[in-house]
Amino acid sequence: MKNVHGALLGAAALLLSTPSLAQTALTIATVNNGDMIRMQGLTSDFTSKNPDITVKWVTLEENVLRQRVTTDIATKGGQFDVLTIGTYEVPIWAKKNWLVPLDKLGADYDVADLLPRIKDAVSVSGKLYAAPFYGESSMTMYRTDLFQKAGLTMPENPSWDFVISAAKKLTDKEAGVYGICLRGKAGWGENMAFLTAMANSYGARWFDEKWVPQFDKPEWKKTLATYVDLMKEAGPPGASSNGFNENLALFNAGKCAMWIDATVAASFVTNPKDSTVADKVGFALAPNAGLGKNANWLWAWNLAIPAGSKKVEAAEKFIAWATGKDYAKLVASKEGWANVPPGTRTSLYQNPDYLKVAPFAKLTLASIDAADPNKPTVQPVPYVGVQYAAIPEFQGIGTSVGQQFSAALSGSTSVDAALSAAQASTEREMKRAGYIK
Repeated sequence: MKNVHGALLGAAALLLSTPSLAQTALTIATVNNGDMIRMQGLTSDFTSKNPDITVKWVTLEENVLRQRVTTDIATKGGQFDVLTIGTYEVPIWAKKNWLVPLDKLGADYDVADLLPRIKDAVSVSGKLYAAPFYGESSMTMYRTDLFQKAGLTMPENPSWDFVISAAKKLTDKEAGVYGICLRGKAGWGENMAFLTAMANSYGARWFDEKWVPQFDKPEWKKTLATYVDLMKEAGPPGASSNGFNENLALFNAGKCAMWIDATVAASFVTNPKDSTVADKVGFALAPNAGLGKNANWLWAWNLAIPAGSKKVEAAEKFIAWATGKDYAKLVASKEGWANVPPGTRTSLYQNPDYLKVAPFAKLTLASIDAADPNKPTVQPVPYVGVQYAAIPEFQGIGTSVGQQFSAALSGSTSVDAALSAAQASTEREMKRAGYIK
């Protein structure tokens, strides 16, 4: 009887403690990376300030997240109240009226504090359609000790010629040290993020102003041939399987003299817990070929509200909390300033506490500022996006081209054959989608 009595009392207590507030339950779809997982751990800060809102997380690997969220928004499924989306999706979805404009984030949100490049990437016609959670560009990370030993000095704005000759000089295959580590794993967000940014610096572009693919042009030939030759001579074995994570592990193990990749890696390579070379890393801009464009991309993970949501007001409150200035202070108080989400607000790059622990801050900001999604290439283009073209077809096209280029790197096809296959498959898709006749 005692148990039944206890259970009844427990049930009564539960009834009494139920808040009289009408609860709004938000379902948030997000990507399973470190910054987002940290945000989930801090959710109680939001719910304690908003006792009428509860939060349910759906955390997914990047490719799965993209698929689930795209399906849900396209079919108006209404599964999610807040979406985590990239700069790629924002302009496409906003133009389809799939997103709620974020013009009610509160007076203290300070939209003017958002970094101009990132703000533009998540705005359409001057209206914000997603709020940036963290932003990145890419840059050159290098081993200061190896450079010193070889008598080399890395310029702050290096040319490809300098990087290539330094990579060859610094390669010591017997000692297991490679002059350069670059992405080779196939994927529109893996090897093609790097190769498209490199191609931009060499004067290449995905499409001309009439949407005709450009892989049969000399600029792409120069880009791919330079990359393949460089990696054969100065890159690690098996590079065609290496993406961001594999190269990060190689660099942290002391196997790479240089690595050109996401600015977000800077805090990992300088963290003595992760990196065996933490105190020997220098930073420079991504290289250029003297044509006025550096090989650096622009990306942000952002929070957005799907159109037709029944919980817009609660969703706006959550987004304002997660991407506002106070969130950075909250993370800093728990994890230290070095772990604050980077690349979204001017104020962070003026904060002495952050600058003191982030030796890479200045270069990260300069790299973000140098990338222009509206003028990504030397010649004019009809698309928006630095390391991608913001059209719905790009995911498929980019991955298919990435497979050809990865095959050229592994030696299973030639540079010429890879370019001609990329041209043919991209032309076919662009015709099918009605961009070209």
